[in-house]
Amino acid sequence: MTDLARFSINQMTVKQLSLPELVSACGEFGIGQVGLWREPVQSYGVEATAELIRDAGLTVTTLCRGGFFTAIAPEARASALADNRRAIEEAATLGTDTLVLVSGGLPTGSKDLNGARERIADALTELAPYAEQHGVRLAVEPLHPMYASDRCVVSTLAQALDLAERFPAHQVGVAVDTYHIWWDDQAPAQIARAGAGGRIHTFQLADWVTPLPEGVLNGRGQIGDGAIDMREWRGHVEAAGYTGPIEVELFNDALWARDGREVLAETVERFRALRR
Repeated sequence: MTDLARFSINQMTVKQLSLPELVSACGEFGIGQVGLWREPVQSYGVEATAELIRDAGLTVTTLCRGGFFTAIAPEARASALADNRRAIEEAATLGTDTLVLVSGGLPTGSKDLNGARERIADALTELAPYAEQHGVRLAVEPLHPMYASDRCVVSTLAQALDLAERFPAHQVGVAVDTYHIWWDDQAPAQIARAGAGGRIHTFQLADWVTPLPEGVLNGRGQIGDGAIDMREWRGHVEAAGYTGPIEVELFNDALWARDGREVLAETVERFRALRR
């Protein structure tokens, strides 16, 4: 199973599996690493999840998600910061060193992209030292521009790095997700920039298939089903010096409607095919 040494299955790829089912399936397929999401972890119990993962000998590569920093109202901003502190604490409890941040879209009625991005920087100023105290790094994830209005005003790796580089690399870096950056001809250079600064905190795979579904959120394709050259992007990231886990994170209603173990087996095979 050495070809799976760097493979991590993100929980959302097979969200139809309960946490115990996911852990059991990982043992069956020889998977040693998982990426977790806060909502199902909270439902199962953070401490209970940590014990389950630990007893199975699994490593948690990332926890998703923190973020949503762009609110203007003071009470909303305070609430977001408090929630992110909880997310940092949860990540530490689960034993992962990386909390992925989806930074937030434009507040209702606002068209001020620059202002929203500066509020992200303000939030990082408060949270980065707190994360360091807990042994957790913050990974700013750029999302495809189609999400800029409602989910994430950070749309490119360059924008993510401009934010991250205000802080030490051991506090704040970036998440590199093929689904969100494959269209950007500047992304390879930005991956090199991130690698040179030690700021690639996670690398995630998902393919781009068309037509996108209504609502677009659950349109991430299985590896090999879409337009992205996964080998090329893996090459860019590895050339930048990244040797860490490679996480497959898919949001796809058709995959979720299938048997979760079947989807997991397929995902393992698609990942292995990247080396052929």
